[in-house]
Amino acid sequence: MIPEHLRVVADNVVAEAERDPRVLAVLAGGSVATGTSDEYSDLDLVLVCRDEDQPACLAEAKEFAGRVGPLLSSFTGEHVGEPRLLIALYGPPLVHVDLKFVTPDGLRTRVEDGVVLWQRDDTVDRVRQESTPAWPQPDPQWIEDRIWVWVHYTAVKVARGELFEAIEALGAVRSVAIAPLATLGRTARPAGVRRLETLAPELVPELSATVATVDADECLRALRAAVDLYRKVREGVELERRTAAEEAVIDFLGWG
Repeated sequence: MIPEHLRVVADNVVAEAERDPRVLAVLAGGSVATGTSDEYSDLDLVLVCRDEDQPACLAEAKEFAGRVGPLLSSFTGEHVGEPRLLIALYGPPLVHVDLKFVTPDGLRTRVEDGVVLWQRDDTVDRVRQESTPAWPQPDPQWIEDRIWVWVHYTAVKVARGELFEAIEALGAVRSVAIAPLATLGRTARPAGVRRLETLAPELVPELSATVATVDADECLRALRAAVDLYRKVREGVELERRTAAEEAVIDFLGWG
């Protein structure tokens, strides 16, 4: 079910796609696909284009977006590693819409099936029958291989007085290391710290302790809290601990 505040744009995208013979289907993903959308939700749409026409459709993405509503701003998604994506803001009322332009073959590699809002033929049905979506899952070993480098980096930035950089690094440790391990087995769609309060409510006090203010002592306190919490969520997870790196960094910090 598409929320009311997203329906007009969704309907307009479908209408515009129907008029463009290069477009084969429009799918909705994200919270619309999972049935968890609310009044704050964005609209995630995938436009499946003919193989030979996808480059042109992508090149004209901003023009397409401008035809489906009062477009305020838009830009492509290279910063999130997805150049096929156009991120758009419409309004008023303000609506955030992601438009991804893919080929049928590109749809085979997907994180979710999505909901088909419209299709010109059975291309999408065939692709979905022949392939399986896979939501990216955390790799605990990848995290353990990096965490102690990140902790040392954060500590050095505090020592140098680069406190905003240290605070940024603490946020990365929360999002990239702590949250993925804390939510193992609790969600099929891990997404950093998103909904972490709901997925791991018992950890909220300890997570809160990893948030620092612009003060060196506060940053070091938060860093120690982050290390303690990482060690806690790492317990019981199958991985090869980088003990030498861990001990060296802890000794560097004087926490031994």
